[in-house]
Amino acid sequence: MKIYTKTGDKGDTGLIDGTRILKSDLRITAYGEVDEANSHIGLIISNIKGNSIFDDVGKILLDIQNDLFVLGAELANPQNTKNDKMQVKKEMITTMENCIDKLESELAPISYFILPGGTVESALFHICRTVVRRAERTAVALSKEQKISEEILMYLNRLSDLLFVLARVTNIRQNCNDIPWKLK
Repeated sequence: MKIYTKTGDKGDTGLIDGTRILKSDLRITAYGEVDEANSHIGLIISNIKGNSIFDDVGKILLDIQNDLFVLGAELANPQNTKNDKMQVKKEMITTMENCIDKLESELAPISYFILPGGTVESALFHICRTVVRRAERTAVALSKEQKISEEILMYLNRLSDLLFVLARVTNIRQNCNDIPWKLK
């Protein structure tokens, strides 16, 4: 099977149910941004691989990558025509909330804004967080035009929270303080 089909050469693409829509449609943009976030997570995994202080983080991220494929498939299948297993479930969100709660126990509370950065790993988490926020904004816009599940919006919102916490955790685990924003 060849990687190219030539079916999208005129600017449209197929959804899972076979419907053809423009590649500029908000639905395509939304799952493209989810795919972009997933790619950034892959970069983070590659960066932390082999560092035992991040073994738990690597497992969390691999689970998230799998979840993001489910989320993208749900966006690509608006009628849910083939597989009801390809839907974001509330349990996926609860799992993230539990991870956030556990990881936050490593962190001191903050009452100020922090700048993205510190360690390379933390900076990568912040980049990924901003991509997820963009995907969330696009999904919200899509939800105003077309029906999508509320779990998609909840998942993306919670994922950006988790990525923020992971950015802080990776700094702390490497003895690097968060960088406070200072108004000049």
